[in-house]
Amino acid sequence: VLTAIAEARGLARGEIGIASIDLKRPVLTLSQFNDGSTYVKLMTKLHILQPLEIIMPDTACEKANILFNAVTNSYQDTYLAMVPRKYFNEERGMSCIKHLCLPELASIEVEVKTKYYSLCAAAALLKYIEYIQNVVYAPGSLKIVYKGSEQTTMIDASTSKNLELLMNLNNHRSSETLFGTLNSTRTHMGFRLLRANILQPPCNGDTINMRLDVVSDLIRDEENFFSLQAIVGRFLDVDHLISACVQVPKEENIKTHEAKISHVICLKHTLELVEPLKNVLAESENALLKACHVQLQDTRYQLILEKLSVVIAEDSRYQRGTLASRMQKCFAVKPNINGLLDVARRSYSEVVEDINDLIQEEARKNSMPIKCNYNSARGFHMSLYLGDKTKKTYNLPAEYVKTSKFKNTLSFTCKELIKMNDRVKDSLREIYMMSNMVVSQLLSDIRQHMDCLYKLSECVAMLDMLIGFTHNCTLSDYVRPEFTDTLAVKGGRHPILDKISCESPVANNIYASHESNFIVITGPNMSGKSTYLRQIALLQVMAQVGSFVPAEYASFRLTDQIFSRIGSEEDIESNASSFMVEMKDMNYILRSASDKSLIIMDELGRGTNVDEAIGICHAICEHLISTKAFSFLATHFAKLTDLEALYPNVTNYHFAVERMFSEEAQGNKLIYTHSLQRGKTMETQYGIDLAASSTLPVELVENARKISSVLGQRTERREEEDEGAVYERAVFKLGSRIMQAARNSSKMADESLKSYLQNLKEQYYSDLGVDPPAQPPPPPTPEEINLFIGPGTP
Repeated sequence: VLTAIAEARGLARGEIGIASIDLKRPVLTLSQFNDGSTYVKLMTKLHILQPLEIIMPDTACEKANILFNAVTNSYQDTYLAMVPRKYFNEERGMSCIKHLCLPELASIEVEVKTKYYSLCAAAALLKYIEYIQNVVYAPGSLKIVYKGSEQTTMIDASTSKNLELLMNLNNHRSSETLFGTLNSTRTHMGFRLLRANILQPPCNGDTINMRLDVVSDLIRDEENFFSLQAIVGRFLDVDHLISACVQVPKEENIKTHEAKISHVICLKHTLELVEPLKNVLAESENALLKACHVQLQDTRYQLILEKLSVVIAEDSRYQRGTLASRMQKCFAVKPNINGLLDVARRSYSEVVEDINDLIQEEARKNSMPIKCNYNSARGFHMSLYLGDKTKKTYNLPAEYVKTSKFKNTLSFTCKELIKMNDRVKDSLREIYMMSNMVVSQLLSDIRQHMDCLYKLSECVAMLDMLIGFTHNCTLSDYVRPEFTDTLAVKGGRHPILDKISCESPVANNIYASHESNFIVITGPNMSGKSTYLRQIALLQVMAQVGSFVPAEYASFRLTDQIFSRIGSEEDIESNASSFMVEMKDMNYILRSASDKSLIIMDELGRGTNVDEAIGICHAICEHLISTKAFSFLATHFAKLTDLEALYPNVTNYHFAVERMFSEEAQGNKLIYTHSLQRGKTMETQYGIDLAASSTLPVELVENARKISSVLGQRTERREEEDEGAVYERAVFKLGSRIMQAARNSSKMADESLKSYLQNLKEQYYSDLGVDPPAQPPPPPTPEEINLFIGPGTP
């Protein structure tokens, strides 16, 4: 995928135009939108596209340019091409679109006429492909689409990562993601469509319900399901075929000749599947399947197939394997169409026959079971099998050269066979050259009818994705979701855990509505809060792509944006702490969230002072409470549960735990139920209980309990601070400084030490807020010293 980016300058800065194209998929996609200073929308678009190269104007590629810094920081492994600004020309872009656009999609000109920055990006992109990739597109052959952000749900790159939509956080190669869970596709088109839908789910209710209707019908009609699955699975990558057929190489060589012949054979194979697919869809009553059937009734499929049948042999088939594929390409064109081609093929057949005769003669002469073998690296060569268990030994004649051994097979050749391989290559070169003349003329004849193949690709991709959703329902207990103004899920399960776990994960309910749109979730560490938050968002995405969900009942409100604030990563490059990163993310969420957004937040404010964190969290919560967005907050701050008493649309939930006596720990042990219940958690010191189950020393844990109890009591009476608390702080301060003086007394003169202690005395009474007494006060008790300085301190 290649992507060009153009940004407005001056007062219009922030207006972004994007043009992108996949060299294996001839669809030019244009977008234009207004973005903020952090370019979140642009980063989301690039995250969906995953370009190999990004093209920008050379005037924008400066360190002081905010857009340039944002792109380079986020896509460090992507090649950034700097193109002169003069190629970013909207008039040139409009001219290219008129020249290359499919006749059926000519209305796109009206839609993009005022999208100046996307037109600029398109002009630069097409010029870059022509000069750098050495490829031009045939006139009237490109599908050009304009994609805004309407009718889709926006999921930013950070949320996509947090939810593990495409990539597992622990193992990037793992399939334990939402995409891996849903991906039962059998074609490249279905694979790409599913990926695009997960990253940007549709939010149009009619579109989603039509998809759900198809899944429901296929679940009921197993015969139709298996028939469609068998036919759709045989389709090749139609997008790649179209791209290969509409691209015109600026320089021809043997590789391009061979590729053209392969593409024509694959095109014939694909078009032969249209009729059986149409027959399976003919009896369907489903609206979406009927629409697919109507698209397949286009007469141009048969017209292209007839044109291919005139030139391409009837028995030419798409086959895997190097030698089988080569034979198909050599004899793809019918005989008697090109006399020189027929001569070259006879020559090729004679050489291959001579090679077989030579190898058989060598086997008889040396009394060895020598066989003819072929691979792309060595061409035709001899092979000798040594046996499975009792490996035989053979003394190969001296004329056998280039001997190699792989497992139980010896491979070798001889000088005469090498010469014959050279003759084979010469014959193949002539065959491909002559075949290319015929195939090139054939492609130019059928290019004007290629529009229908774009529809075929869309149809097969949609069917493949929905068949995959149906297949998933047969493996797990999924239910069809409904779309209302309420988020209500009964017995919902985490979709990824539901697939990978041996036992079914604990099911929990989810509820949010206009009357209760802010949910505060509390509970001990490891009780399941973070997993539950991810489950909410993942089920929402599953429902909106048109899949059934793992639950007993599910109702969702269509959402236009999904936000998440999970994790505590630092941004080392921009020298930002985890708390600063968190605040930047929350600033983006607060500015961008709408009344139809879904927001999940996990342990907000844990990167700073507790009192300040509670204050910031409280303010953020109050802002979100004032909106109609569905917000879910998991927190350890018990103070935030008081929001339920202040606001009627706030509801508290908690994950319950049980305590059981453990002989090993000689105390109560936490048992996690992972069950969500109404109200706030009443558990205390659960962090210490968790620490006790680790390898921390028992004495340390018990001391932590005592300190936690004391600090808890002090927190409760913080607002009514008494003289005892002031006295305790003064004693602690005095004791610490006396210990420091004792450690450094050898370095201080007597007079200096005396003066220092006198100052400590005055500071001590100043901290107490009293005048020095006539007689000294009683010394601190041992209990006070142990509490504030530590037991066993000398």
